[in-house]
Amino acid sequence: MPYTEASMNALRQDGDELADATVAALFERGEVGKFNTLMRYVSTVGAPLPDGLPDIAREYLEATSAPPAWVDWGEMEKARMFFIDNNVHISTALSFASMPACYVVPHVAKLLSATHGLKYPSKRMAETGQFTVYLMQPGAFEAGSRFIPAAQKVRLLHASIRHHLTRENRWDAGALGVPICQEDMIGGQMFFSLLVLDSLHRLGIHMSTEGADAYYYVWRVVGAMLGVNQDAVPKTLDEARQFLDLYMIRHMGPSEEGAHLTRQLIDLYEEIVPGTLFDPIVSALIRHLVGDTCADWLKVPRTPWDTVVKAVPHLLGALETIEDRSPLGAWALDRLGHLTSVLELSSLTRGRVMHYAIPEHLKKDYGVSSTPPRTRRWTPPTATVSQ
Repeated sequence: MPYTEASMNALRQDGDELADATVAALFERGEVGKFNTLMRYVSTVGAPLPDGLPDIAREYLEATSAPPAWVDWGEMEKARMFFIDNNVHISTALSFASMPACYVVPHVAKLLSATHGLKYPSKRMAETGQFTVYLMQPGAFEAGSRFIPAAQKVRLLHASIRHHLTRENRWDAGALGVPICQEDMIGGQMFFSLLVLDSLHRLGIHMSTEGADAYYYVWRVVGAMLGVNQDAVPKTLDEARQFLDLYMIRHMGPSEEGAHLTRQLIDLYEEIVPGTLFDPIVSALIRHLVGDTCADWLKVPRTPWDTVVKAVPHLLGALETIEDRSPLGAWALDRLGHLTSVLELSSLTRGRVMHYAIPEHLKKDYGVSSTPPRTRRWTPPTATVSQ
C-alpha cells in the first residue's frame, strides 16, 4: 500500500484495543500488583495459568496464546536459519543501530525515559536481546518455549504506558497522537527488521534475497503478536522501505533524552568490553551504522576508531569466505556467534531471566513537547525519498 502523510497521521490515532482494555480494567480494579506477581510464574508456553489471576488478564492471555493463523512455518524456519548464520551480526545491528534509531525519534526517546526501570539501560537491552533470542530458538511457538509469554507481557507494557500518559494528561495527543500508536509500533518493527538488514549490508554481510525476506517476515509475525494492525503494516521489503523513509523524515531529530539514552548505551557496552583500549569502538560502530547526521543528533563522540571501523566489512568478508569453503569453519563461526550472543546477554542480565511487568508509575518529571523534526539505505530496496 502507498504511504502518505495522511495515512501516517491516521495511524497516530490508533493504539491496541485489546491490550488497552485489559490494562485499563486491571488498574480500575487495583489488580496490577497481583497480576505482575502471578505473571512471574508464567514464562513458558503451555504452563497452567496460576490461581488468583484476574479474569480480565486470563481472558487476554487466552486470546493471545497462539500466533496468527496465517503464519507460514516454512518461512519461519528460513528466518531461524538466517538468524543462526548471522547471529553475532544481527546482535551487533540490534545493539548499535536499532536501539540508537529508537533514541533518534524524540517522542520515542521521551517515552523510553518515562518509566523508572528504563533508567537502567541494561534492563532495556537485556529485555530486547532476550526477546530476540526467545524468538529465534527452535520451537519458539511450541509448548515449553518462552517467546509467546514474553510477547504477551511486552504488549501489556506498551498498553500500560499509554494508560498512564492518557489518564494523567501528560501527553499532547492532539500534536503527537496516541502514545505508542500504530505508526510508532510499525516504526519500531522497521527498526528491528529492515534497519537490521540495512546494517548487515553496511557491514558487508552477504545475504540472499530469500534470507532477508524471511527475516523481515518473522518480524511481521512478531508485529501481529504485539498488536500491530496487519492492514497497515508493510507486506514487502519495498513497502517497508517506503514506510521507514517517510517515518524517519516525519519524526527523527535531536533531543536531550535521545542523547542521554545513547550515552547510557555507550557506557554500558564500554563496561562490557574488557579493558579500555577498545572502548571507542562502541561509539565508532554506532556512528558507522546510523550515519553521521543521526550520530551527531545523539551526541555520539567522534573517535580515531571511526576510520578503523570502516575496515570491518573486509574482515567479515574474509570470515565469510572461510565459512563458505569449510564446513568445519562454518560450524566454528556459527558456534562462536551463538556463544558471543549468549555471553553478551548474560552480561546484560547478570545471569537472570528478565520479567516483563506493567509499570505502576511513570517518572513524575515526565514531559513531552510537541516539537516535530527528520532523514537517511540496503541496496535492495532503494530509498523512496530523495536525500
